[in-house]
Amino acid sequence: QVQLVESGGGSVQAGGSLRLSCVASGSFDRRYYMGWFRQAPGKEREWVAHIDSNGRTTYADTVKGRFTASKDNRKNALYLQMNSLTSEDTAMYYCAKGWNPLLRPWSASGQGTQVTVSS
Repeated sequence: QVQLVESGGGSVQAGGSLRLSCVASGSFDRRYYMGWFRQAPGKEREWVAHIDSNGRTTYADTVKGRFTASKDNRKNALYLQMNSLTSEDTAMYYCAKGWNPLLRPWSASGQGTQVTVSS
């Protein structure tokens, strides 16, 4: 069973940046994708980005060009560099693992880290 722990959230002014981190532990299929999704109060869960086992990244249109996902396989870590943040990015951000999230739900996710962007 995989455990995921996120960190790096916080409060930032619009236009600012934050870097989220996620560390995975436990047993999991090494072919799993890793990625991020977010959920704002009163809104549906939104897929943000993912990296496949070959390192290919895919982004939601809402964050493309502003967010960069990366991973460190040796550390079982996933990162999300978020630039040019707007109030629309305010949400709880979750790290997740599983198969292609565009085809099926994530297998596991962390507890989340809050990102708040003030205008």
